[in-house]
Amino acid sequence: MGKRKRNAGLDSSTNKEETPTKKTKASNDASVTTPATIQIITGSYDRVLHGLTATISPDDEVEFADTFLFNAHSSAIRCLAVSPPSAPKPGKFQKVMLASGSSDERINVYHIAAHPPKRKDKDVLSSIAPRKILENPKNRELGTLLHHSSTITSLSFPTRSKLISASEDSSIAVTRTRDWSLLSTIKVPKPKPQGRPSGDTAALDGAPAGVNDFAVHPSMKLMISVSKGERCMRLWNLMTAKKAGVLNFTRDILQQAGEGKHSPGEGRKVVWGTTEEGDEFCVGFDRDLIVFGMDSTPKCRVIPEPRRKIHEFCYLSMDSGTDSSLLAVSTEDGRILFFSTKNEDLSFEERKTDKKPEKLPVAKLIAQIGGREAGISGRIKDFAICKVTGQQGDSLLIPTGSSDGKVRLFKINIEDLAEARNGMSPKQIGKKLGTYETQNRITCLSAFAMIPRGEGVEESDDDFDDKEVDDPEEGEEDDEDNESEDQDRN
Repeated sequence: MGKRKRNAGLDSSTNKEETPTKKTKASNDASVTTPATIQIITGSYDRVLHGLTATISPDDEVEFADTFLFNAHSSAIRCLAVSPPSAPKPGKFQKVMLASGSSDERINVYHIAAHPPKRKDKDVLSSIAPRKILENPKNRELGTLLHHSSTITSLSFPTRSKLISASEDSSIAVTRTRDWSLLSTIKVPKPKPQGRPSGDTAALDGAPAGVNDFAVHPSMKLMISVSKGERCMRLWNLMTAKKAGVLNFTRDILQQAGEGKHSPGEGRKVVWGTTEEGDEFCVGFDRDLIVFGMDSTPKCRVIPEPRRKIHEFCYLSMDSGTDSSLLAVSTEDGRILFFSTKNEDLSFEERKTDKKPEKLPVAKLIAQIGGREAGISGRIKDFAICKVTGQQGDSLLIPTGSSDGKVRLFKINIEDLAEARNGMSPKQIGKKLGTYETQNRITCLSAFAMIPRGEGVEESDDDFDDKEVDDPEEGEEDDEDNESEDQDRN
């Protein structure tokens, strides 16, 4: 009888083990139609760090919800950076690190949940509020970094184990995220004052100085920086933290970029991009962009028509297999323009006289979103691009932040973007899914596509516990990254 009972117990246990497998199959089938969720973070002049999620259903209906609201700094927030998510582990949450820089010389670091917040009955009260709230206790502050003595101008996570920051004190700091120790500091030379009147009453060291922006090459070995008061860009060797070269902007290049005699002629922003024809980088000025090849020779110009002030630009990867990419540019009049920098898409302007030197070719404008055609006229201060997969193939979700405090969410199908690339004239593509009012003057924006919960994480209730335990294995992964970098240096 005991054996029969034991066998019966085994049979019952096997039946219990078989039931979840059926549920997992159903959940996998449902994952095709599950809504996509992206986490949007905005910084503002009002010193507020605002986090919200946008959940997009298969019918393209969007639902916004607040996830966190931090009074992060004592002055305006200037820049944001989001790290890659932590490595997936069964039954454990994945995290994303968020860094914010301000004019108060501080860099605040936060842990942000990489999974969408779980909806429970206790969220009923928050749904009654004027703005829906889905708070996650996993979103918490880690600490503050005091590596700089002036305004923070740019932040970047080239890898999860490193944070690079630039400041108006003419320094670039490399920080290790495992223990937040300062690994090295790159001192950028301060430019000599030029064109200042003899009776100038500026204070000592009052001439424009500081790093405007930097960009790290995908190989993690090179970096380009542009600074205030300098008509050049500097190349740095990240393996030795030393200067590798200086490339001056010629007078002809500055004139073609719209930088006249009384303009500073400095690069405002720089980004790296990977195209079918190889790596390239783009330097942004006030109203134009100049694209350079890996040999540091100018390749083409990017000119928005009509010419407006440029606020943000980045490279958009369309197909990882072929390295096909476009250059996305946001302007003062509420547009995001998509340009192709391929050699076959470049066009030359006709010269009126033979005495004028030949100008650089102009990149091809293939499509745009926003603008007056979409009822948007205010400047797009910043934007982000998130790639998601749905029933109709891959699509792009583009949240934009404007100075009027509105976050607008656009959706573009990659197939439509590819068709527009093959067309002869630019066209309006995509559609606006929704608008969210933050009630703050937005200065910067960042976003990432949230990762669906795993099976073990789906059933756990740890996301509503206030206790947080750091993962020791995460530090081990960072140690492995550091060891590999040391071997590369040697």
